[in-house]
Amino acid sequence: MASPVALAHDFPFDPAHGYTADQLLQVPAPPAPADFAAFWRDRYARARAVATRPVLGPVEEERDGVRIHGITYTSVGGVRLGGWLALPAEGPVRYGFVVGHGYGGRQDPGRDLPPPLPGAAAILPCVRGMGERGRADGIPDLADEHVLYEIGSRDSYVIGECVADLWCAASALTEAVPELAGAGLPGGPRLGYLGESFGGGLGALALPWESRFGAAQLTVPTFGNHPLRLTLPCTGSGEAVRAHHREHPEVTNVLRYFDAATAAGLLELPTLVAAARFDPAVPPPGQFAVYNALAGERELQVLSAGHFPYRGMTAEAAELDANRTRFFGEWLAPAV
Repeated sequence: MASPVALAHDFPFDPAHGYTADQLLQVPAPPAPADFAAFWRDRYARARAVATRPVLGPVEEERDGVRIHGITYTSVGGVRLGGWLALPAEGPVRYGFVVGHGYGGRQDPGRDLPPPLPGAAAILPCVRGMGERGRADGIPDLADEHVLYEIGSRDSYVIGECVADLWCAASALTEAVPELAGAGLPGGPRLGYLGESFGGGLGALALPWESRFGAAQLTVPTFGNHPLRLTLPCTGSGEAVRAHHREHPEVTNVLRYFDAATAAGLLELPTLVAAARFDPAVPPPGQFAVYNALAGERELQVLSAGHFPYRGMTAEAAELDANRTRFFGEWLAPAV
């Protein structure tokens, strides 16, 4: 199939999968299982009951107006996780963000700092199994293996536990930063969520049930429209799921509960999505399915490509950074 996106590559498949721009905006979300919302609300309630007991480490780095500390916190199942907490170098905290990472884990805060708004605190958690600070007994740290861990059951599948790790990270943030303690309460601040790729898909699954967040930005989100994804060749974790599905077709019954596009149909927060027309790792139709399904205020920035270097990449990234700052500035009220 000829690609409508003219980028030279050597993949044995078309990373645009033949979709035109108009066709991408028509990709639907799969229907939700009857107990989809009940399943996730129960998981959310259990995560909110966790005493996260955050412990802040010394300053590890200072740059771009923030001081970066190490942080550890407890998530569901008593798993102790780590990450980073960025605090304003000067002045009070006025905003709070949770920042999800891609499916390579997080080895350092990287370009996700500084946060989009001045005066913001941000927690950058490493979900279980991912990165040195997310190590957990028995959970593989390679994406192709991690995405299959306990996939045989919706109750034990690692993706659900990773979503809970984000909820618990939000709890740790609001406990560690006094200005954010009232997040989600009447008159209190609302947090922002940022997630790319793996973190984008996890965010779509996590946010419909959350009252503590006021806006989100998802970049090239994964896990959108699993039934379609299973028909589209790709690289990385998506291909691992496809291979597993060929041997275990019954896994589709589990994947129905972890579809980011299905969840997006219940996501009413203002959400900015950056979706790519060409992406070897996360098929573009799945990314656009997440955007198309969003139930609330939404905004789209179309990227030429994701998970792939291309001419113009720096300019598009700068445009996204500017859009992100404007978007959160419009939707998040300051805490003080």
